[in-house]
Amino acid sequence: MSQLFTLRHRTQRVRVGNILIGGDAPIVVQSMTNTDTADADGTVRQVFELAQAGSELVRITVNTSEAAQQVPRIRQRLDDMGCNVPLIGDFHYNGHRLLTEFPECAQALAKYRINPGNVGKNRKGEDQFAIMIAVAKQYDKPVRIGVNWGSLDQDLVVRLMDENAKLAQPKEVAEVTREALIVSALDSAKRAEVLGLAHDRIVLSCKVSDVQDLIAVYQNMASRCDYPLHLGLTEAGMGSKGIVASTAALAVLLQQGIGDTIRVSLTPPPGGARTEEVVVAQEILQTMGLRSFAPMVTACPGCGRTTSTVFQELAQSIQHYLRAQMPQWRKQYIGVEEMTVAVMGCIVNGPGESKLANIGISLPGTGENPAAPVYVDGEKTVTLRGENISVEFQQIVDEYVARKYAKRG
Repeated sequence: MSQLFTLRHRTQRVRVGNILIGGDAPIVVQSMTNTDTADADGTVRQVFELAQAGSELVRITVNTSEAAQQVPRIRQRLDDMGCNVPLIGDFHYNGHRLLTEFPECAQALAKYRINPGNVGKNRKGEDQFAIMIAVAKQYDKPVRIGVNWGSLDQDLVVRLMDENAKLAQPKEVAEVTREALIVSALDSAKRAEVLGLAHDRIVLSCKVSDVQDLIAVYQNMASRCDYPLHLGLTEAGMGSKGIVASTAALAVLLQQGIGDTIRVSLTPPPGGARTEEVVVAQEILQTMGLRSFAPMVTACPGCGRTTSTVFQELAQSIQHYLRAQMPQWRKQYIGVEEMTVAVMGCIVNGPGESKLANIGISLPGTGENPAAPVYVDGEKTVTLRGENISVEFQQIVDEYVARKYAKRG
C-alpha cells in the first residue's frame, strides 16, 4: 500500500489561505454553502457551521454583483468571529466581470474555481478565461480548474468524437467522453501557465456522477499530471445513496493515493443540516486511517440478545456528545480526535471490544445481570447500574479526556 500512496506525494503543493494541499500534506476536507451569497447573514452563519463541523475549505457561489459585493463583508465578519476558514469563490459564465468589477471580492477570496465549460465559447471564452487568470496572478490566488460532466465543452467532445471515428479501432463513447474531461482540465491548466499563472497555483478536478467513471477519470488524470487533485462525486444524491456512492468512489481512489482534497456532494433533505457532508467526508478519511477528526464510537448492530434499546440510545448520545465537544476539545487538548469509544449491547463481544477501545462500556443484554462494566485503556474500572448510566458514562469520558490528553499551550 505504501507504493500506492507515493502517487499523492508527488503532486505539487499549493497553499490556499492558511491551508496547504498536495504533496505530503494531509488530505483536506472541503464543503460548499447552499445559501444565496448576497444574503451575508445566512452565508456567514452557514460557513461558520461548516467550519465548526470541520470543513477546512468552504466554497461559496459568486454569481451576481450583489453576491460579489457581500464577499468582503462575509470574510470580515468571519474573521471577527475568529473563523479563519479560507473561502473559495465559485464562478460560472460571468466570473471575468465580477472579479474585475469587484476587486475587494477578488482579494477576499482565498481561491477561485473556474469551470472551462462555462467560461465562454471560442475567442470570447479564451479572452474571459485570460481575464480571470490575470486577476488570480494580480492577487496571487490559486485557481481550481474544475471540469464537470454536466457542463463539458461540447465543441471539444465533438472534435474528439470525430477523431475517434477515424481510428481503425474506435473507442467506446464513454471512454472518449472521459478523455474529453481530462483534456479540458489539462489543456486549461497549460493555458493558465502560458498566461503566467504559476504551476504551484493550480488545482484540478473532473467531476462526474457515476462511480466507475469517476474512478477511471481520476486514475487516468493522476498518471498524466502532478497538479493537486480535488475529488468529489458530483450530484451524489440524498441520504444513504449519496453517502454510499461517494464512499465507494472516493475510497478506491484514496486507497490508490489519488486525491488531495475531497468533498461529499450530498443533497440535504428540506431543512436538513448542510454539515452532514462534512461529517461523511471526515469519516471516510478516518475509517480508512488517513486522518483523525473526532473520537470514533464502535457499537454493535444489535441482535436477539439486545431487545433493549438502551445501548442504541447510549451509542447515539455519546457520538453526538463527542462531535459537539470537538470544537472546544480541539483547542484544549492534543490528540483527543484519536480517542476510541465502544458502546456494546451484550456479553458476547461487549467486554472484548470495550477492552480494545480507550473507553468502553458493555451494557446488559436480554436476561443478563443488569450491570454495565466500564473499561478504560483495557482495564475494568467501574460497573454502572441504574437510570443514570448515560450521564455517568459521559462524565467518565470527560474525566478521561482531561486526564489523558496534554493541554495546548
